[in-house]
Amino acid sequence: MIFFASNAFGLTLPEGHRFPAEKYALLRKELLATDVLTEEQIAVSPLADRQTVLRAHDPDYVDALESGSIDARAMRRVGFPWSEEIPLRGRRTVGGQLAAARIALQHGLSGQMAGGTHHAHREFGAGFCIYNDQAATALTLLEEGLVDRVGIIDLDVHQGDGNAALLADRSDVFLLDVYGEKNFPFRKVPATLNVPLPDGTEDDAFLRAIEEHLPQLWQFAPDIVLYQAGVDPLSTDRLGRLSISYDGLAARDRLVLEGCRRRGIPCSMAIGGGYAVPISDTVRAYANTYRVAKAVYGF
Repeated sequence: MIFFASNAFGLTLPEGHRFPAEKYALLRKELLATDVLTEEQIAVSPLADRQTVLRAHDPDYVDALESGSIDARAMRRVGFPWSEEIPLRGRRTVGGQLAAARIALQHGLSGQMAGGTHHAHREFGAGFCIYNDQAATALTLLEEGLVDRVGIIDLDVHQGDGNAALLADRSDVFLLDVYGEKNFPFRKVPATLNVPLPDGTEDDAFLRAIEEHLPQLWQFAPDIVLYQAGVDPLSTDRLGRLSISYDGLAARDRLVLEGCRRRGIPCSMAIGGGYAVPISDTVRAYANTYRVAKAVYGF
């Protein structure tokens, strides 16, 4: 099984910027150091072509972002200052997610050590999300006829408003979104199935909410699941507001991954959000998702 990563995800940001761009390199280092993955199992996330990006995004937004003519207010909404790295990061995020989905269709599982950029809408980016990787991937797989139905399981602490805005009106996509009710974004967009949780939710209630609602997604019988496995529900995450433990997140991952494998549904993972202080807490939680995946799939 092959997984995807890129140095492009580690943006050069101003000192004091709150986005922990170093987490991507730290995750790769941790997975290699603990023999969860080998170098041979990691491929470079490819650049998505323009057509793939435009399946999810307005050409005016893409052109402004890639030329650098995008205005400062729009970039503040994204959360990053513009640089030549920004469009490259966006294209590799989409390209890696699509490549991982193609591998998953062949071998059952893949993923990218980045992605889950679920706040990007058709005409703008937001919340550290430049282009929407899972929406672009779902739309590409459907247009190419590789699948008839796509399931997206979004367990990041923040509601996937971009995913919902781009995909929720489609009968061939099912969006299950479990998130913190009072967290960003402040204007939620209805998904196929929204499951809001109150601040301070702990493991038992979190896992019960997922267990109770997963059957509706399984009943949809997707041909592939795109799993947004954000670890910002972790109790030490500074943007999270939930109180989920490492064990709780690992149990969450088992519910999704064992459910997919038991049903023969290919799964492509994106790591989603994670903003703990220290950032090593986030890296540990990300790595645990890969450890659960290895235990379930035996790669």
